[in-house]
Amino acid sequence: MISENKTLDKVYTAKDHDELMDAYGEWANEYEKDTVDRFGYVAHIESADAFEQVMSHKGAYILDAGCGTGLVGKELSQRGYQKVDALDCSEQMLGEARDKKVYHELFQADMSKRLEFEDNRYDAVICTGTFTYGHVQADAFEELVRITKPGGIICFTIREGAFDDCGYQEKMAEMEHGQSWEQVALVDATYFVKEKVSCKICTYRVTA
Repeated sequence: MISENKTLDKVYTAKDHDELMDAYGEWANEYEKDTVDRFGYVAHIESADAFEQVMSHKGAYILDAGCGTGLVGKELSQRGYQKVDALDCSEQMLGEARDKKVYHELFQADMSKRLEFEDNRYDAVICTGTFTYGHVQADAFEELVRITKPGGIICFTIREGAFDDCGYQEKMAEMEHGQSWEQVALVDATYFVKEKVSCKICTYRVTA
């Protein structure tokens, strides 16, 4: 079991995309109540803080990849970022994100596949809570690089345990060696306060 909490465990142990979508579809209405209030989720705040440290241009064109219910978008809006798009694979989660009225455009798409965006579309990408057990694999890093302009920023979290277990660390190093991106920062941060779960916040600058 990845988590001692049954709700989290159902999401983290999804066997395929359809099972994961079913889990998030059922959870969308209660997601924030469970994650923020019940589990003490703070990764959206931690990642927005890390992002702001390296992206001072508040008019930058940003993609919130794996936006969920829009917690990160709300944090970015409160910090003055004016043009943020949202992407998530769950229609129900996107509906919750849309209601926050902080996004420029919203897209339903699977990050494990090629995204229907042109190359170099965004100045920056932020991705919180998506690189973890049972979710998006490390190959998606390449797609995030493709849609980000050279010199642009990609900031993402990786849940503790998954950083070592799921091949993320190796892929990050491989892409840095291949000069697709360069590391700006790699820090430990809190993910769930009450569940006592941490994460890595990884920030890269695109060089390709």
